[in-house]
Amino acid sequence: MSDQGVYIGTDSGATTSKTGGIFADGSIISHDLRQSSTNSAAGTDAVIAGWIDGAKGFLADNHLSWDDVKGVGLALPGPYQDYGVLAKSSNLPESFIGWNFWADYSKALEAAAGRPLPLATGNDGDLGGVGEAHAVRGDQAVGVVLLAPGSGLGCAYIDRHGDHLAGDNFAGMEAGHMPAPLHLLGHPPVYTCGCGKGWGCIEAYTTISGLPQLLRDTLPRYPDHPLATSTEPDKKKVLSLRDLAQQGDALALDIFDFQAKALGLHAANLVTALDPAYVVIGGGLIDPGATTAEFRQRYLDGIRNAALPYLFTRQQAEVKFVAATLGELSQAIGAAFVARNATRS
Repeated sequence: MSDQGVYIGTDSGATTSKTGGIFADGSIISHDLRQSSTNSAAGTDAVIAGWIDGAKGFLADNHLSWDDVKGVGLALPGPYQDYGVLAKSSNLPESFIGWNFWADYSKALEAAAGRPLPLATGNDGDLGGVGEAHAVRGDQAVGVVLLAPGSGLGCAYIDRHGDHLAGDNFAGMEAGHMPAPLHLLGHPPVYTCGCGKGWGCIEAYTTISGLPQLLRDTLPRYPDHPLATSTEPDKKKVLSLRDLAQQGDALALDIFDFQAKALGLHAANLVTALDPAYVVIGGGLIDPGATTAEFRQRYLDGIRNAALPYLFTRQQAEVKFVAATLGELSQAIGAAFVARNATRS
């Protein structure tokens, strides 16, 4: 263990929570994934208990103790009403609106550690970007955009100093809820999004949350496909698509090609505004443990090829589109970095 201590990162998603950590020098303590159910349906107390159990288990797994911990970071989906206070989230219960999760987690950490611990928090997409930016750029002082489609679209911009764009109202880079360029996507319908906006959020065209609508509109072109007559629930149908794509299924590949194009056009919007050196693509479609190298290359090429025509000339030559490397650990690791940075400022 580093003599300077460790920093723990908690990543609380809509369905699962993950715990990771770094030493004070920035090296990752473990690449093993420790995760558990978020238990959001059981209320906020259950969520807090799960976060503490995750931290305790992580410390035990790595032969560490609370005495080693110098700070904790928490990644949680936004947007926020205030720092550490949840607003309406598209992926969490309505009853969580107004929850001061920072205060509650701080109290629970103090009880577990036997002393107050500094706690830093931020949007999960932002903090995932912090982790991936550290991994991809090394010592380069350059900007990084992260786009990580999963159940929703995690988005982040990390500047050359390593700081994420949180915004004045704690909603910076909630870019999944910007409108999709429907005119460049063949004029699909305006898909609904859990955030409640009615303008066709890009999240609905690029992530699992919008797949039922996208499958519905794609199936008429494949009337003989087994999913066209399947009586399985929509959730089970859409969750089968990734495996089907690995087998070369034409319907599944059509759907993910569409999502890649939509994400590429969105990337072009963000590159135009932010001018990063890297665009990092994360999420389950780029996961080496769940997808083939051929599929990942097809997906990444689809994103890049959709974006390039809309970039400025130098950006076309210089901006790098790369796959994320931290996988499901990115947000927990990013949260740990944010905790470290907060204690140093």
